[in-house]
Amino acid sequence: MCRNIKTLFNFEPPVTEEEVRAASLQFVRKVSGFNKPSKANEAAFLAAVDEIAAVSSNLLSSLETNAPPHRHALVRGFLSNPLRSASRKGNEK
Repeated sequence: MCRNIKTLFNFEPPVTEEEVRAASLQFVRKVSGFNKPSKANEAAFLAAVDEIAAVSSNLLSSLETNAPPHRHALVRGFLSNPLRSASRKGNEK
């Protein structure tokens, strides 16, 4: 799985449309192999991002859980902490 795609389900406050779109963009980049598509592929690339974002939003609104929600700001800070990322990279084998 792409490391840049984060779990989006069961957060309080809920994830935003922008976060769903960012995850969709990362997915399309991974699948297509393009970080930025050529002009010839741009329409198909952007359409795929839109479609995956729509399907992802539908999925997220349909899922149910009894687990308590994650605190969004706390988890976001933990995942984006560069010191945490650096220490994890140093421990990988």
